[in-house]
Amino acid sequence: MITNTKMISFQDHSGELGHLVAIEGNRDVPFEIKRVYYITGVPEHVTRGFHSHRKLEQVLLCLNGEVKIRVKTPQEEETVVLNDPSKGLFIGHMVWREMFDFTPGAVLMVLASEYYIEDDYIRDYGQYSAEANNFFKE
Repeated sequence: MITNTKMISFQDHSGELGHLVAIEGNRDVPFEIKRVYYITGVPEHVTRGFHSHRKLEQVLLCLNGEVKIRVKTPQEEETVVLNDPSKGLFIGHMVWREMFDFTPGAVLMVLASEYYIEDDYIRDYGQYSAEANNFFKE
């Protein structure tokens, strides 16, 4: 995995009645969960994201279907496939992300460490690259 990312496995209680996956902030994810949102109905060939966060941390889980997540820093790049609702991708500070190849019916849920703050977003890759180079030097 690239710097400031990791896969997290959550406990999957499976049986004849189906699956139950419980996720607790500060236990299963490395932060208090302050916001939860999900993305559905993404048309074919659409890529979302194209941003980084200065302080926010996230865990992305694909609850249904499959989605690919491209994560990168100025020095590294990796594509992660999410298709198991008991596994999440942790994305820390200053990691650029793009979500693409959503299968029909895919549901991508995001757990966030902070409330929505527009100033935390970096939406221009040139600006991101400059800030990230300084961040990863420290």
